[in-house]
Amino acid sequence: MTQGDRSAVVERSTAETRISVSWNLDGTGLQSISTGLPFFDHMLAQLSRHSGTDLNVEVKGDINVDAHHSVEDSGIVLGQAFASAIGDKVGIRRFASLSLPLDEALVSVALDLSGRPFLEFNGELGNGSPLGTPGFDPQLTEEFFRAFVSTSGISVHIDVVRGRNYHHIVEAIFKCFARCLKEAVAIDGDSVPSTKGLL
Repeated sequence: MTQGDRSAVVERSTAETRISVSWNLDGTGLQSISTGLPFFDHMLAQLSRHSGTDLNVEVKGDINVDAHHSVEDSGIVLGQAFASAIGDKVGIRRFASLSLPLDEALVSVALDLSGRPFLEFNGELGNGSPLGTPGFDPQLTEEFFRAFVSTSGISVHIDVVRGRNYHHIVEAIFKCFARCLKEAVAIDGDSVPSTKGLL
């Protein structure tokens, strides 16, 4: 696997959502995002921009009922696309960790492209007002990453160190995750970074 051919297209339709994702891990941060949730669009744009990947996401969901289905299902499909795009993981750095501030908020993320899905999320985001119109409940951040992890097969630890403004906290999480993803998918070798010989 070499840089330049790590991309995937995934589509998924249910009674609640219709989602199409194309993801090029060796892009330049170009994006086209339309989920029906402006704040979530903004977060996925941050994911693309700060990971240096090209990302197209189109979501048609039952946001008249709730934003939960659209956000969680987006995580599922994005995770599937990432798993397909990363391929056999030959030459990747695999691990990354970073702390990132956004004004008063400070977030730390560590991840491992291990092939084993696991999410540790430490941060209380259940008491904030919905962000944007239609609203994105801050607590959906954890649901998104849990869905992403479950289908991408990566291990992620997210810690909200401090923060008061939920917009700042959530945006710091997405930016920090994106920067870690950029580091972890980077090619700097010619073998799978595991004593097992596969990830």
